[in-house]
Amino acid sequence: MLTSNGYVLDESERRLGRLEPVPTEERHDKDALWGRLRRDGYLYLKGQLSADLVNSFRSYYFAALANANVTRPGTDPSLGISADGPIDRAEMRRALFDTVVPGAEYADLCSTPAIADWFSWFFEDDIHLHKRKIIRHTRAGETGIGTSTQAHYDLVYLRGGSDRVLSMWIPLGDCPVERGGLAYLEGSHLWVLAQEREGRLQQPAASITADLPGLAEEHDTRWLVTDYEAGDVVVHSAHIVHAGTDNEDPDGIMRLSTDIRYQRNSEPIDWRWQDHWHYADGL
Repeated sequence: MLTSNGYVLDESERRLGRLEPVPTEERHDKDALWGRLRRDGYLYLKGQLSADLVNSFRSYYFAALANANVTRPGTDPSLGISADGPIDRAEMRRALFDTVVPGAEYADLCSTPAIADWFSWFFEDDIHLHKRKIIRHTRAGETGIGTSTQAHYDLVYLRGGSDRVLSMWIPLGDCPVERGGLAYLEGSHLWVLAQEREGRLQQPAASITADLPGLAEEHDTRWLVTDYEAGDVVVHSAHIVHAGTDNEDPDGIMRLSTDIRYQRNSEPIDWRWQDHWHYADGL
């Protein structure tokens, strides 16, 4: 049973589908990729990164949070097996925002050539990586409002710059559907773009809803999910609606992921995104 924030998704063919990877023959065809991005709102690039690179960072991340009771004592940090009992939130925030987020390991991951060189090639321009980069883990078995990322599109949080920012979502380790990966609302970028042009979506930064099945029903469309593998990435427009699903991994393995944003350096840059991410940064 697939859920998000406790809401049970309709798994019929009318409401749930699979995220389509970019075919091998299109991976180096820039025109085909731009056409696919405009049509679908996303590019699912399988194996874009080295699995070893991704899993090495996963191990580093959970080792850095070892004193916060995030992972089970005595287990390999790279497995990300949830610890029993409450997390020490103060220690977790210290490790995350003082060590991991501003650290060289995270910076190196987000600017590795398979990412930075790809965006430079795709944009055909000098590129800018937003300094505010978000990294999250979700524990298995947690549910209810606020557990998973609610349905939203990125532009509502990036009003101060170009609307042609591209996000890259990176699962840090294998992330099968039951581990709570990212889901995309099929075709949603088209109605979001239309409503943006009409000025009907100019609102303070906020999620749309936690009710994913209701949103799919309202727009008569499907949520798209898949079994992500370490090394996969998804590049998506600032207009496509997406959300997290709940982690129901039977072995207690945590989902870990990061989302980063690149754009052309020549276009307006939202100044609010040029400091490291912090839980109290107000965005």
